[in-house]
Amino acid sequence: MGGVIRALAERPDTPVRLTLSADAVCEHCPNNLGEVCQSAEKVMRYDAAVLSACGLRDGDELAYADFDAGMRRGICGDCEWDAICAKHRREP
Repeated sequence: MGGVIRALAERPDTPVRLTLSADAVCEHCPNNLGEVCQSAEKVMRYDAAVLSACGLRDGDELAYADFDAGMRRGICGDCEWDAICAKHRREP
């Protein structure tokens, strides 16, 4: 996840496709058991909240720079990987 965030931070105009399914962030996650996510319910809740907060639908794209990092903690701040996102997004 850190690698994905760093790559996007280096190129903030990169379009990000928002999806309600496994994506690049999931690729190396230890909860990703092939085609099945061990934390699927939680991830779907986070994904749906991001789409709603951005006024977007599944499959829509948005430049990484256009994401409001201030909303992240309210949406997925209870995630076990929160510290990684906060560190790489340079949040307090």
